[in-house]
Amino acid sequence: MKFLFEAFNLIKKPQTIAYSADEGVRPSARGIPVPIAAGAKSTPCESCRICEKNCPTAAIQILSAHSIQFDYGQCLQCGLCTQVCPDQLLVNSNFVHVFSVDRQDLQVSFDQGEIQAVDRMAQEPLGLTEFRALTRRRGFNYREVAAAGNNATECELNASFNATFDSESEGVRCVASPKHADALVFSGPVSQAMTDPLQIAWDCMPEPKALIACGTEAISGGLFSQGRRPQTPHLFIAGDPPRPDVAIAAFRYLMGRSDFSFRKYLSRRLKALRS
Repeated sequence: MKFLFEAFNLIKKPQTIAYSADEGVRPSARGIPVPIAAGAKSTPCESCRICEKNCPTAAIQILSAHSIQFDYGQCLQCGLCTQVCPDQLLVNSNFVHVFSVDRQDLQVSFDQGEIQAVDRMAQEPLGLTEFRALTRRRGFNYREVAAAGNNATECELNASFNATFDSESEGVRCVASPKHADALVFSGPVSQAMTDPLQIAWDCMPEPKALIACGTEAISGGLFSQGRRPQTPHLFIAGDPPRPDVAIAAFRYLMGRSDFSFRKYLSRRLKALRS
């Protein structure tokens, strides 16, 4: 009987996510909020501002009658703005791949529902080229530091090693000491008590190395004031907390294994929602 069970496991379809073909859309998840359609409303949004007033992290800003800006690095993906909008002009996109090596890339302005172009190219942080050269083929080890978070991010990172997400198959492993790590992953807004421990962990890591802000609190403080980080992170992964598959997809992007652009993939999702 045991032999038959093992034989079945050898031939059955694997359940692990195929990250190379992942578009970042999860029908069962809220994802980030987006304007539902261009020109859908004649009444100016600036006369309402209910979404802006009710956002717990001030991630929404009404710029003009038909323009709105989202800071997805502050967004909790709670869906509250879509619930309070009286005209239902905001919807949950089910898009969860909210990460970038450039913090400003997560700040998106919409005019009549269309993503506005920016005048600048996404800025890659210093040291990223060397880090990718080291880790693209062999993967990387990381040390995780809970810098005054609520442990939700740690729970998701723990889940990333199960058979469904299988972080180690992508070459990403968690280690006990920052001396053995290529990257430092931190969660939480970085409290005063955790400022020095986070800095010490960063300082004792060998070069080249990467600093990864995992979760909305790590990126912007979320509901709290943001503390001092060792330096500007090399990677920002939004969500409160980020899902395991999102974290792994972001790690693959950091290593240069995926040709990902947050704005490009978000634009694809917007077109799909309107088709």
